[in-house]
Amino acid sequence: MSHKFSVGQAVDLVPRVLRAAAAGQYEVRRLMPASDRDAGDPSYQIKSVHEKHERVVFESDLTLSARSEFFA
Repeated sequence: MSHKFSVGQAVDLVPRVLRAAAAGQYEVRRLMPASDRDAGDPSYQIKSVHEKHERVVFESDLTLSARSEFFA
């Protein structure tokens, strides 16, 4: 299993109807293993500057940010 995104990379969270999430850019904080739910979909820990907490999401929930910078 390989991850598409790297730690520090800027990503966007794909909008979903039942997800209350801040709009805008997120930073990949940690690469996590795939879950038992879907072994082919790696997980990531991400953080938005607009939220105090971090989120764990699947790779299929992320896209490369148009501003594909790396956070320091």
